[in-house]
Amino acid sequence: MNILDELKWRGAINQETDHEGLTDLVNKQSAGIYVGIDPTGDSMHIGHLIPFMILKRFQLAGHHPVIVIGGGTGSIGDPSGKKSERVLQSMDKVRSNERKLTAQMEKLFGQDGKFEIVNNYTWLSKLSLLDFLRDYGKLFNINTMLNKEIVASRLEVGISFTEFTYQILQAIDFLHLYRHNDVQIQLGGADQWGNITSGIDLIHKMEGQEAKVFGLTIPLLLKADGTKFGKSEGGNVWLDPEKTTPYEFYQFWINQDDHDVVKYLKYFTFLDKDEIDELAEKVATHPEKREAQRKLAEELTEFVHGKQAVKQAEHISEALFSGDVAELTTNEIEQGFKNMPSVDVSSDPLNIVEWLADVTKIEKSRRQAREDITNGAIRINGERIEDVNFEINPANKFDGKFVIVRRGKKKYFLARVK
Repeated sequence: MNILDELKWRGAINQETDHEGLTDLVNKQSAGIYVGIDPTGDSMHIGHLIPFMILKRFQLAGHHPVIVIGGGTGSIGDPSGKKSERVLQSMDKVRSNERKLTAQMEKLFGQDGKFEIVNNYTWLSKLSLLDFLRDYGKLFNINTMLNKEIVASRLEVGISFTEFTYQILQAIDFLHLYRHNDVQIQLGGADQWGNITSGIDLIHKMEGQEAKVFGLTIPLLLKADGTKFGKSEGGNVWLDPEKTTPYEFYQFWINQDDHDVVKYLKYFTFLDKDEIDELAEKVATHPEKREAQRKLAEELTEFVHGKQAVKQAEHISEALFSGDVAELTTNEIEQGFKNMPSVDVSSDPLNIVEWLADVTKIEKSRRQAREDITNGAIRINGERIEDVNFEINPANKFDGKFVIVRRGKKKYFLARVK
């Protein structure tokens, strides 16, 4: 199947400006296709990842991806679906975010020259106010702009002229890329339809109706319960490993619901139809094995963080399940125990009863501590301790940074040595 048929099977097409023309283009030549992202933050999260996964599919199908980092548009802010104006960032912050997003894109798309990353500040910053109004503003009808969904949704509470003009700037981006980077297609989320069609209209007005340019949007991704996809209980799931560790990233995917996992395999992996159909059958017949979730977690974690991160995440998961935490590295402890109950302790050695009851408060009393120790319910750094005279020395394990306590079968605590 061609790339459009594949995207349709994956449920990844929402709107197209001209299906027949777009099909003819992608079947006959290597097309230039772009996705933009504004540097409003210093990392993408998995919600941002959706259009870039589709862009990656075009790359693998032999087309030419162009990624636009919106250093220009990001300095003013687009009119989001929220009922308030974006807070403008300093240009230093915008530049810092640009560098970090560029590094993430290079990791996702490879460094083999088969893609481009450009910054729209390069051309938008050269526009004078008079040039903007004379060359472009004259070609945009206010009534048409007001009817664009993203603008119309803000009219009741108000929208600044700055955010109102965002669609003109994005249209200029498409025109520039058509002229200078051989781009014929703009890809975006469902909320970008109005901006994409504005760009196509501008190109047709300036280059002629025969200009072959197209727009393609992706549906809003919803979970089976109707809620928006993309967040965990702790908030956004980031691509930056400092914000969301590779282990947390892996766990997010492996914990997906049976009702959602096949949809996510289609959206977020490069597995073919036969492989996904086989996993779908396993979800239907043996959901308790969670093979589809495991494959989803492996594929996404490898794509974003690399093969070693997958091995590490699996190692952490196995250690926590079995209780064999002694085999974990210090880095793995930092990832696996990031959100577990923790307490700060000194590096001084101390009797286990006092340490559990008086220092860490893991046990509510010394009596309870003694009882749990003698009953074999306490493990320190993976080792069962049944001697109430045992001395805990924080320097003995994990580079002297951590002491791991497990009480009972599943309850873990992390002591951070200060």
